[in-house]
Amino acid sequence: MSATLQKVAPLSGGEGHRTPIDSGAGVVLEMRSVTKAFPGVLALDGMSLKVRAGTVHVLVGENGAGKSTLMKILSGIYAIDGGEIFFRGEKLDHQSAASALERGISMIHQELSPVLDMTIAENVFLGREPTYSRTGVMSRFVDFDRMNSDTQALLNRLDLKYSPQTKMRDLSIATMQLIEIVKAISREASLVIMDEPTSAISDTEVAMLFRQIADLKAAGVAIIYITHKMDEIFQIADDITVMRDGQFVAAAPASEYQPAKLISQMVGRTISSIFPKEEVPIGDIVLSVENLSRDGVFENVSFEVRAGEIVGLSGLIGAGRTEVARVIFGLDGADAGVIRLNGKPLKLTSPKDAIANGIAMVSEDRKAEGLVLCRSVGENISLANLKKFASGLFISERQEETASQRMIKMLQIKTPDTAMIVENLSGGNQQKIVLAKWLLGDLKLLILDEPTRGIDVGSKSEIHRLMTEFARQGLAIVMISSELPEILGMSDRVVVMSEGRVTGELTRNEATQENIISLATGGH
Repeated sequence: MSATLQKVAPLSGGEGHRTPIDSGAGVVLEMRSVTKAFPGVLALDGMSLKVRAGTVHVLVGENGAGKSTLMKILSGIYAIDGGEIFFRGEKLDHQSAASALERGISMIHQELSPVLDMTIAENVFLGREPTYSRTGVMSRFVDFDRMNSDTQALLNRLDLKYSPQTKMRDLSIATMQLIEIVKAISREASLVIMDEPTSAISDTEVAMLFRQIADLKAAGVAIIYITHKMDEIFQIADDITVMRDGQFVAAAPASEYQPAKLISQMVGRTISSIFPKEEVPIGDIVLSVENLSRDGVFENVSFEVRAGEIVGLSGLIGAGRTEVARVIFGLDGADAGVIRLNGKPLKLTSPKDAIANGIAMVSEDRKAEGLVLCRSVGENISLANLKKFASGLFISERQEETASQRMIKMLQIKTPDTAMIVENLSGGNQQKIVLAKWLLGDLKLLILDEPTRGIDVGSKSEIHRLMTEFARQGLAIVMISSELPEILGMSDRVVVMSEGRVTGELTRNEATQENIISLATGGH
């Protein structure tokens, strides 16, 4: 996107550029004609936003629409290039992160950045640690007892069973996300920005978060909520603003929207189905897991996956789903049980063994474990299959380029060329690059751990379309997802886990939200 970006044309029905949210209706925040440019990219082009006190204002748009950039300007992380911001009647000039917090603006970021070797309490109160005295010598000393007790009270408020003195590195990504929510609530802000707060947490934790949001609303707190999950939007939103290509498209009360209308405004086109699942021929058993156990993590896990089949692995956060996948991919060792591929027992000591046998895994954290963000698209695509392009000690750049171009075309990856640095692409395109990396190999089994986490509805539809195409070609697929609509929409069968055990297996016809939740919570 260049500086010559054209304005978004009004949609049919005259919806483009309407702002029905009245400035006099308790508006606590107003952003007017905000612009922001980065080298070669116009990220925000005259974007406007109005948020009312005591409401949840959902901000939607595809990856790259500018949602996070707009919020980083509001929270003082980025400087504004043009436009005005008014918060509680005060014009904000030269906003910084510190001044935003002082004014009562707090942000839960999509990309977590905890200090891993510090405790939960130290992370929650980082930079504002309670001291023994406000003045004098004692003001230089942190009151750890008070900090721990205050943190414990916050954890109890959210019904989180953790010690304030637990190190952050001992927590899962989902739990780290919950601690970010604790931190935001602890600041007693009058405006809380939540950027994809449920991207890594289960339905149980989502329900807990929504209860806290209801309490914040009742206290008059305004909440800006960014999410790609349609069910969440209509469950929680009071008002909705739609962005596209850094520009304002429309804003209205949530009651005026239906999913199809909202998706059309977000992507500028109609998407026929977010879950384009098709019936394809199911072949022989590819993966067989028998009584697989890892001490203290999961035990006696058994299931099968056939060629052309998508098996959904469902359960609450901490059920052991990812841990099972890590053993199948050779990242962790098993203490008992057998893994068979096409009937042959496998002894996996590392991912190298798994890859050699045609097993690939797309991890839930693509940025930390799936990509080398500072390297190019082409380098990332060829990374797992460099032997294909090697002649002695040298890599054939021509063969590498040809293969990368083929993957870009096949997966419809939006990139100017193979030299583009991966970090500069949207989340959906990054996820496609991870898939491309594995598809260059001779695959038999593909494990997808949260394959659409943090990507927009248009990209989700494309990832799901690719999954269906892979199944049609005979690939066996294990899909781990915390989103029930995704499990229900894409699975041929659903295996449900709870507390490290398989509690049930459901056919596509048997799989309902109620049945899955019952099994995930230990029911039968």
